[in-house]
Amino acid sequence: MTGAFVDGVVAGYGVAVPVGAIAILIMGLAARTSFRVGAAAALGVATADGLYALAAVVGGAALAGVIEPAAAPLRWVAVAVLLGLAARTAYTAVRHHRDPARAARSDAGLASPVRAYAGLLGLTLLNPMTIVYFGALVLGRQAAESLSAGGEALFVAGAFLASASWQLVIAGSGTLVGRLLTGPRGRLATALVSSALIVALAAGTALS
Repeated sequence: MTGAFVDGVVAGYGVAVPVGAIAILIMGLAARTSFRVGAAAALGVATADGLYALAAVVGGAALAGVIEPAAAPLRWVAVAVLLGLAARTAYTAVRHHRDPARAARSDAGLASPVRAYAGLLGLTLLNPMTIVYFGALVLGRQAAESLSAGGEALFVAGAFLASASWQLVIAGSGTLVGRLLTGPRGRLATALVSSALIVALAAGTALS
């Protein structure tokens, strides 16, 4: 059963490591707020990956077949959400730069751990191709060697832990960037760069 756990770890890193809009969001959020908020966002992403891994081992090909036709409409929903987040990030950053006192009072958007966790969990769940990815891996392994219930649990645990560890590294990197750019101009630049990258990644999602 150790092999199932290792497979889950490899699968979790496989889906988590490619830098996309989610990674940029986590890094930018941690840079502008704190590691605690960034870590909560990271765990929200890891939870979504774990849920999709669980759905894959439980539902297998049948569930992946149901999800795949919805990929296109959900992709456009994700694009709209990303563009909205980019616009809000830029707008809020400019307002806070002009009125620093507002930044100290503000707790809107994803600026609290609970909101960051829920927001990134929901946004990550808008990517149904993750379950197709995990489902293909599970079905491929079952074709060679049947997974027991314990093996399935270890696969899901491995996927969750791998995703969580990588997302936390990203959050830590964002916090480090935030400490290096502690001045008002640095934080404004960080937010605007993050917004621009999110817009670019949203465009890439729309065109994919």
